[in-house]
Amino acid sequence: MKLILIAALAGVLTAPLGGAASAEITTYPVKDRKLTTNPLYETGRLPSTTCAEKPVKRNDRKKARAYFDAVIDCLGTTWEQHLTAAGLPYEKVKVRHMTRIPKKYCGLDVGKEDSQALYCSDNGTIIVQMGREWLSEPDDLWLFDMAAYAYAYHVQELVGIGPAFQKLPYGKKAELQEQIRRTNLQADCLAAAFVKSVWPLEGRTTKDWDHLVDLLDSVGEKESYGKPATIRHWVRRGFSTADPGSCNTWSVSHTEVA
Repeated sequence: MKLILIAALAGVLTAPLGGAASAEITTYPVKDRKLTTNPLYETGRLPSTTCAEKPVKRNDRKKARAYFDAVIDCLGTTWEQHLTAAGLPYEKVKVRHMTRIPKKYCGLDVGKEDSQALYCSDNGTIIVQMGREWLSEPDDLWLFDMAAYAYAYHVQELVGIGPAFQKLPYGKKAELQEQIRRTNLQADCLAAAFVKSVWPLEGRTTKDWDHLVDLLDSVGEKESYGKPATIRHWVRRGFSTADPGSCNTWSVSHTEVA
């Protein structure tokens, strides 16, 4: 299961509704300009670079961790160049591998999945737990995409999207779930934009990419991550452009983040 949790999620504030606002709501437009018109969307296409994949072997955690870390290094090269060129802040992400992530780590309700990654906004760290699920078939693009997906939350934090999301008020649970989907789907799109910026990867073909997209049918709870068709839409959108501007999930209709 694809599981990236945002440490700041627990800090989302609830705003009480009153009067007409308490009526039944079917759409939840976002008005915070830090989300809808963030400067990230005007930065243009990511720079074209290369990213060499390290060798991996089935059930070899050491090699898988080295693979993941190498992809993170590629991500740092790309995003540092892209953000600093646009005058946006950049800080290097930290990565910490754990055999088992403790419950409530960084204020999160850590799941029981044997393989997962979390982004802790408190200290800019990606925490990775690699178990049987990720190690049994490590030779596809799943680990590559997981690294890019986790890093996308770091980018959101750097440019102010993460903090703005934390402060975004909501009324009903359905509204909060839609906000979470907008965040997660944007991460999907930004991850795919990075993959396109280093594509083609040596030894990979479009079949590898198509296989990854097919794997997105089983990414987790639809309430938090969106329907498979919605996820594929944003992934393909990011991959088609390599442009963060195409990943503005905060301005689109609720139907595009269902």
